[in-house]
Amino acid sequence: MSKSRVLVVHYSSPSGQLNDVIRNLTGPLEGGAGVELRHLVLRPKRAYPFPWPVLRFFDTFPETIYLDPPELEPLGLAGGERFDLVILGYQVWFLSPSLPTTAFLKSPEAQALLRDTPVVTVIACRDMWLMAQERVKELLAACGAKLVGNVVLVDEGGSVGSLLATPLWMMTGKRGPRWGGLIPRAGVKPEQIKASRRFGERIASVLARAGALDAGLLQGLGAVKVNTRLIATEKAARRSFLAWGALLRLLGKQGAWQRQPVVLFYIFFLIALLITVLPLSALLKTLTAPLLRGRIAAQQAYFSQPSGE
Repeated sequence: MSKSRVLVVHYSSPSGQLNDVIRNLTGPLEGGAGVELRHLVLRPKRAYPFPWPVLRFFDTFPETIYLDPPELEPLGLAGGERFDLVILGYQVWFLSPSLPTTAFLKSPEAQALLRDTPVVTVIACRDMWLMAQERVKELLAACGAKLVGNVVLVDEGGSVGSLLATPLWMMTGKRGPRWGGLIPRAGVKPEQIKASRRFGERIASVLARAGALDAGLLQGLGAVKVNTRLIATEKAARRSFLAWGALLRLLGKQGAWQRQPVVLFYIFFLIALLITVLPLSALLKTLTAPLLRGRIAAQQAYFSQPSGE
């Protein structure tokens, strides 16, 4: 009996969080008698720093939101290689897949590799991942891939706490907590990362019995939880990123000195937006939620697919 071939594709910043998630999730597949597991770590030719300098961090968002792929080191895939399942682990940058992930999904190798292949996406991020997954779904569809599962692990600090904790982690390299716990620890809880092993166990079980790799693969395991309060917020924030990103791209390429004053202004603009508009928006959503219950339920069902809540 031939082994099931599983390819794990991922890029994790030097913080290493996504690597930990992937390691735990794929643990049950490692060394399995019926599984041949292979890892493909994406390596951009120009490495991204960690911690990030503030201006470089924000100067990355125009290319990220517009899915401009950076150059990657050779992927090392043989022509015509096929796999029974691809697990794609990615981070969310500015409501979009990380740039190395975008580069992979737009590569000729991915076009050939993913056609008619079941794919499970694995996300480790703050708590705003919906728009990023929409872009990944579009890129996978362009490759002819079949999305059969999605796993999302979000920061333990919640929407408000991680709003400060995550950028500080990215720009200082320290998770926290800070100020006596007023700003919580950044990142996904270690217990949640360890618990992601259950998804690998389900995948291993299905492969062992030659079961169907379809949309039922990860259902019933709590792989995804949609925060419906963030749907409208993500859509509005994406529109803002697109508008400002278009302006910055007109001023020059990433790192161009002409972009730096505008990037700095945008940072202060974002801070003002978070202080003023975000609280008012949250209040409005709370007041209107009873009137939009049906619509919200439909959105929740859509964004939770294919794994379901």
